[in-house]
Amino acid sequence: MYQVITKLKKELDDRRPLSKNVIQNLRETIRILWTYHSNAIEGNTLSLVETKIVLEEGITIGGTTLREHFEAINHAEAIDYVEDLVKKEINLTENVLKDIHRLILRNIDVSNAGKYRNIDVYIKGSQHIPPQPYLIGPQMEDLFLWYSKNKGTMHPVELAARFHFKFVYIHPFIDGNGRTARLLMNLILMQNGYPPAIIKVDLEQRVKYYKALEKASVDNNVEEFIQFVIDNVEESLRMYLRVARPK
Repeated sequence: MYQVITKLKKELDDRRPLSKNVIQNLRETIRILWTYHSNAIEGNTLSLVETKIVLEEGITIGGTTLREHFEAINHAEAIDYVEDLVKKEINLTENVLKDIHRLILRNIDVSNAGKYRNIDVYIKGSQHIPPQPYLIGPQMEDLFLWYSKNKGTMHPVELAARFHFKFVYIHPFIDGNGRTARLLMNLILMQNGYPPAIIKVDLEQRVKYYKALEKASVDNNVEEFIQFVIDNVEESLRMYLRVARPK
């Protein structure tokens, strides 16, 4: 299950340390791709090129909403925060999670940013009904206990995938759960030396993503979702290896 990504990660590790130019190139590329795809999955209409312009030049794009601009800026800054956590070796905690969500909803929904929901929510197109608000606190506590228990023994990619699933199953926030889940998944991957998995907005990938999450939620079968994350990690590793040069 993990043979291919283990081999690719070893190849990448063998080429480390990467040059500053390569690291900067990868960082800038990933920052734009990750922001574009994660926002587009949630309905943001900025194109990849428009996302790049907003992030790099601060230019407002005509025919799009102010919210969409804030979503791009906020997501990119949340990536910066995640990278800083990795660099400083700061562990994933409930406070870190809330900080990430606060960044995602900054200037968009300040009253709910970083705060668990106090109303029932329903996921469009899903049979899964997230837990009622009074259950969120205890279930999030259980999630972090599970994470602490498994982070030293479970394969990092499985750990990241399962955390993503468990988080969206609880759906603790009114808005921004998907973006936050993908940031948390990638934080776990990056803390373990893997590149972030970029889940793409194209129809085939999006359908696979939602179908795998639905199967995990309704049938309690997470294997398909874990494989989906493995495939995306493999793609990221191959991209890194294309850019990296042998020592």
